[in-house]
Amino acid sequence: MATDDERLWNGNYLKVLTANFMLFFAFYLLTPLMPIYLTEAFGATKDTIGLVLSGYTIAALLVRPLSGFIVDSFDRRRVLLVCFTLFFALFAGYLAASTLLMFAIVRTLHGAPYGALTVANSTVAIDVLPSSRRNEGVGYYGLSNNLSMAIAPVVGIWIHERTASFELLFWLALVIAGVGLAVDATVKIPKRELLKGKRKLSLDRFFLTRAWLMAVNIAFFGFCFGVLSNYLAIYSRQVLGITGGTGIYFMLLSIGLFVSRLQGARALREGRLTHNAAEGVLTSLVGYIIFVAIPHPVAYYLSALLIGLGNGHMYPAFLNMFINVAQHSERGTANSSILTSWDVGMGLGILLGGIVSEHLGYSATFWMVAAFNAAGVALFFLATRQFFLRRRLR
Repeated sequence: MATDDERLWNGNYLKVLTANFMLFFAFYLLTPLMPIYLTEAFGATKDTIGLVLSGYTIAALLVRPLSGFIVDSFDRRRVLLVCFTLFFALFAGYLAASTLLMFAIVRTLHGAPYGALTVANSTVAIDVLPSSRRNEGVGYYGLSNNLSMAIAPVVGIWIHERTASFELLFWLALVIAGVGLAVDATVKIPKRELLKGKRKLSLDRFFLTRAWLMAVNIAFFGFCFGVLSNYLAIYSRQVLGITGGTGIYFMLLSIGLFVSRLQGARALREGRLTHNAAEGVLTSLVGYIIFVAIPHPVAYYLSALLIGLGNGHMYPAFLNMFINVAQHSERGTANSSILTSWDVGMGLGILLGGIVSEHLGYSATFWMVAAFNAAGVALFFLATRQFFLRRRLR
């Protein structure tokens, strides 16, 4: 029987999971509906939508390397609560934005606390986990993202279909983020020695250079998910004629994520990280190809399950790979580095997705996604897997 020090599901870990669920619920409640909102409220074109939505990811990308340094160098609880407060408060900006320019500014500003908050919260999750259960706990931590991804888009689309009120959705996101902030405020974080003044500033304090190839690789997969998550609803409506199935798609995607996290827990516990990653990237590739190659409802929903299963194996494996090539004092930097890399991919995906769909259509956009995913899979098997095995520290 595990002692209190070895207990995976301790109170602080559960609180961090809950706060993370609320954080991502507020985010995914709005994400699939943003292109529709920008079209209906402001008459935005496809490439303008891509530009506006990419601002959020670009801001998160810019702040994440700095946030990793801050999380490693200062009081993590204080950093966590400041970031969550800003993330919560900026949801009110969507309600106040009356022009496309104002909305674009608020959306871009919102990306900064989101980027820092995801680094701070995931680093705190690692802090409150027993070292013997860390790989497994990091894998389960992602389930809180997956559950929010399963529920939030369904709730958001359901509310929009019945009320056509984006104002209600913005208020709901604001309240949910506030609940997450309140929960995180009760987390007790183990005391640690701060590193201020003990190491000179270098690139390694902002980005985990030991993991550079893994960072390039994860950006390919972030690119694909950025396009999928932001353009799925409008693609489904305009190309496939599916108007009420986007919520079901996200639910199936999240079921796949959830199931794969449970399936992969043992492999993570045993340290078989590249095994999980390999299984994940191959399964996702099949899903993306089916999605675009077979424009049929059955293939559409099957792809959701496959992409979910694949990402659910791949992402926690990659996260643990980053952590395993980092020193113990670089946990925040390791977290910020994988999230930064994912954001680079997502930002490029959102931006290029808008441009390609404007000029070539949504089918061409998702063929581009399949090609990028295939390139990411090839890179993993040809180089990244051995790169990690040579550099791992534990």
